[in-house]
Amino acid sequence: MQINDQITTITEGKTQILVPRGALEQKVPPRDIAFFNPRAKLSRDFSIIVYSTFLKNFDGQKSFLDGLSGLGARGLRVANEIKGTEVFVNDLNPSALELSKNSAELNGLHNYIISRSDICQFFNGFSKKGSRGAIVDIDPFGSPAKYIDCGLRATVHKGLLSISATDLQVLHGLFNDACKKKYHGTPVKTTYSNEISIRLVLGLSIAVAARLDVEATPIFVETNQHYYRVYLRILNKPDTRNNIGYIAHCRNCGNRHTTPEQIQNCTLCSHKVELAGPLWIGSLFERDFVAQMIQNIPDYSDKKCEKSIRKALLESEMPACYYTLDEIAQMLKSAPIPLEQIILRLQQNGFSASPTSLNPTGFRTDCKIDKIKELFSAQPIS
Repeated sequence: MQINDQITTITEGKTQILVPRGALEQKVPPRDIAFFNPRAKLSRDFSIIVYSTFLKNFDGQKSFLDGLSGLGARGLRVANEIKGTEVFVNDLNPSALELSKNSAELNGLHNYIISRSDICQFFNGFSKKGSRGAIVDIDPFGSPAKYIDCGLRATVHKGLLSISATDLQVLHGLFNDACKKKYHGTPVKTTYSNEISIRLVLGLSIAVAARLDVEATPIFVETNQHYYRVYLRILNKPDTRNNIGYIAHCRNCGNRHTTPEQIQNCTLCSHKVELAGPLWIGSLFERDFVAQMIQNIPDYSDKKCEKSIRKALLESEMPACYYTLDEIAQMLKSAPIPLEQIILRLQQNGFSASPTSLNPTGFRTDCKIDKIKELFSAQPIS
């Protein structure tokens, strides 16, 4: 529905959002109008499922803090679609905040409070005991690295911190020095670079939390071609775990695995390995939480959400570092086989195997690459 020549109304979920027409038409974020990314609807759908699942079992004031709200799309949906939640949104762009306010009025929201401040000044206002947020969101253009500290301080004990990263070129290894400065680790260019990237974001977040004597644990992650997004449960207690390490990747045979220490050579072929990290080497998904998410998928959410969440449940206890069908086929100089077929072959031979939510042709398994190649090339069971 068009409001005027400059502003239009779109509907996401059950929420109406006022958006500058130019923000929908321009591919590059405009400087003179408030930015809105319609392609991030899937991410916001995931957020509503994660947040509603989390708040169902949260004992305390149900508040949501968005430090970089833009037009307020995520906060508006939280306020409108998760009842009983008090939403605080913040941005420095006055035109974005004005539209955000008007959108709140359009939806009849009275639990939506707007602030104009620097993100860390905004979070610092909630950093004292008794005022911290149940859910804190950091969704910047580029890297979230410089905001994680203040975001953690604003998150209540047993609360949830959600973080997005859009500096994909840095996280994928095109600028290793920049990645080391921002994330305190370096990537390796692989077919599963998005998993390495997510683990680098988690590694930094968990290291910052540990410095503050806080434990941060991933409960869900999701990715699209434009962003990576992680959700961490926060506990105000010292972190005694040792889940920061490396991913060792062998270019020679394709072997890959996590390791708590730096190693030099492949455990299968003895060829020199490339190391990604330091990064998070623990689980990306909390199985029980993901199972609860499936029960909370609204009818109007993107069907991709349910498909992805069900894959996340299957892979929640699987090893790190997935493989792809095309990658194995290229190694063998053969045609790919169906994903269901390689998973079935692995399972029939006593290995654990599942699809992955991070890649439509990817699979996880505890089988080593030499045996995967053998099973990939085997004749179908009649």
